[in-house]
Amino acid sequence: MPNLRIPGPTPVPSEVAQAGTAEMINHRGPEFAVLLERITDRAKRVYQTDDFLAVLSASGTGGMEAAVSNHISPGDHVLVVTVGVFGERFTQLVQAYGGEPTELSFEYGTAADANRVDKALAADPDIRAVLFTHNETSTGVANVQLKEIAEAAHGRDKLIIVDAISSLSSLPVPVDEYDLDVVVSGSQKGWMVPPGIAFVSVSDRAWEAAERCTTPRFYFDLKRAKESQETGQTPWTPAVSVLFQLDHALDMMFEEGLEQIYDRHRRLARRVRDGVRALGLDLFAAEGVESDTVTAIKVPEGIEARALLSTAREQFDTVFAGGQRTLNGKIFRFGHLGYVTDEHVDDGLKALESTLKQLGRG
Repeated sequence: MPNLRIPGPTPVPSEVAQAGTAEMINHRGPEFAVLLERITDRAKRVYQTDDFLAVLSASGTGGMEAAVSNHISPGDHVLVVTVGVFGERFTQLVQAYGGEPTELSFEYGTAADANRVDKALAADPDIRAVLFTHNETSTGVANVQLKEIAEAAHGRDKLIIVDAISSLSSLPVPVDEYDLDVVVSGSQKGWMVPPGIAFVSVSDRAWEAAERCTTPRFYFDLKRAKESQETGQTPWTPAVSVLFQLDHALDMMFEEGLEQIYDRHRRLARRVRDGVRALGLDLFAAEGVESDTVTAIKVPEGIEARALLSTAREQFDTVFAGGQRTLNGKIFRFGHLGYVTDEHVDDGLKALESTLKQLGRG
């Protein structure tokens, strides 16, 4: 098996993969109701919230679309805080549903600043919500001022919607403590599960906004999801086999312990960054805001990114991710989230070292 060092989909433990082969059950029967309740209760513990948590059969982007379509009406002014490609996806979603986004962009490789967010909100009192990516995998940046940005939004009576797809379950995201209104995550990241499940938490403040929202929605209607969940069902056919896998992955997560998971990710991220620097390479993210789930690395002079990625994959059985959009050819990314160990990281660093030597550097 190749060493999959991309920021998602992430490797799936063999026992989690095996759980997906269990015999199918009636998704409208009592067995499924028990499964859904067990998954939801434990996922809420990972979220650190008492809010409603929707468990949707969708990708992470589906969760983002649900967050937008249930809370942003056509013509609504919203502030989209962007530090990379996935922040910009929020802008595209708002536009698709007829909202009017103002994009507050920060230079790629840097993190968002809460003071600038507050000034942007002060400049346009019509803004109804702040949309924000907590951990930007396209640049390897963690927006470390999550709490402060939430405080800025609520200080001006705005909703805050957070993409925590690549952070929550690997990094601490205390939803209730930070008073976050809508928070999205996805199974294919730190949850150690294949793609197919999106989570969306909804605060009381967000439900009030949803009641006022005039945007048409159907599959991603969170009110339908809530009403169905109260009866032990989902409004539409769920990804039952992926839920079997998620159920087992949650067993593994709580056996390890959430604090231990966070500590492991912090430690392995430092191990990657130290190893990359030891090879003479430069990190893309500014110091102090480096993500603990993915490291973005500048492609060294004299080497083509395409050659680096293909050599690592074909000769050293290791898969790194390339740069996206304007960063294509300029960086590559080393994922270290979810099911990741010291051995995975060390093997990835060895493969990177061998690749550089093969390409004449080192």
